[in-house]
Amino acid sequence: MEQYVELDTTRDGVAIVTLNRPDVHNAFNADVIEQLDNIFEDLRGADGVRVVQIRGAGKSFSAGADLNWMKRASDYTKDDNEEDAVFFSSMLHKLYDLPQLTIAAVQGPAVGGGLGLVAACDVAIATHKAWFCLSEVKLGLIPAVISPYVVEAIGPRAARRYFLTAERFDAEKAKDIGLLHEVVADGAAMNAVVDQLCETAFVTAPGAVHAAKELIRAVQGQPINNHIIHETAKRIAIARTSDEGREGVGAFLDKRKPQWVADHEALTTSSGQTTSSEE
Repeated sequence: MEQYVELDTTRDGVAIVTLNRPDVHNAFNADVIEQLDNIFEDLRGADGVRVVQIRGAGKSFSAGADLNWMKRASDYTKDDNEEDAVFFSSMLHKLYDLPQLTIAAVQGPAVGGGLGLVAACDVAIATHKAWFCLSEVKLGLIPAVISPYVVEAIGPRAARRYFLTAERFDAEKAKDIGLLHEVVADGAAMNAVVDQLCETAFVTAPGAVHAAKELIRAVQGQPINNHIIHETAKRIAIARTSDEGREGVGAFLDKRKPQWVADHEALTTSSGQTTSSEE
C-alpha cells in the first residue's frame, strides 16, 4: 500500500499528521482512511505526545472524497456502502476522541470530508487562502458521517444553510460561524500561531486536558439540573484528588513549576529541539 499520510513526531511531544496526496488535493480514498485510522489509534496511546497537528500537503487541505473511490462506491450495495461509511466515521471519531490537544492547520480548501477533519479537531487555524464547502447535496448526497462534528462546531442554524445550499464560504465566514478559531495572513503566520499553541499545551497537565475534553462533551446541550450539578462536582473531586491535581496545586502554592512543565523543559533542553514545524 502506498503511503498517503505522513506522521512526524518530535522528541518533545508534537505529532504532525500530513495528508500527502497533493496531486489530487489530498482527497480521501480507502487507503487514506485506513492510514489515518491506524495513526490515530497509535497516537491515542503514545507516551509523551501532547499535541497532534493535522495538515495537508500542497495547495489544498483536503478536497474530500476521491472521485475514483466515489465511482466505485456507487456500484456498492447499500450494506457495502454502510460498512464503508462506518469505517470513515470510526476514523473521524478516533481523531475527535484523542486525549491530546488536536489542531487543524488549514492552508487551502477543505471540502466535504476534509471539512469534517477540521471540525473534529479541538482548534482550527486557517490562512486567508482557505475556503470551505459542504458540497454533498450537489451530488445528490448528504454530509452524514461528518455531520455530528460539523453541527457541533457551527451549530444547527449555520448547518441548515451550508448543508442545504452547498455554498462555498471563505475563511472569515468559517470563523464567524465557529468552524475556525483564527484566520491569519499566510502559512508562516499560521505556523507561528500553531507553534504558540503547542508551547501553551506543554504548561497544561496531560490528564487534565483529556478530562476537560470529556467534561465539555458531558455538559454540552444538557440542562443545568441536579444531575449536572452532581456530575460536575464529582468530576472536580476526582481532579482535585488525582496525582496531577495535587501536583499542580502544590506547585502553585510552592511557587514552583509543576513536574510536567519541568519534564518538558528538561527534554527540550537535552534534545535541542522545539515544537515548531516548517512547511
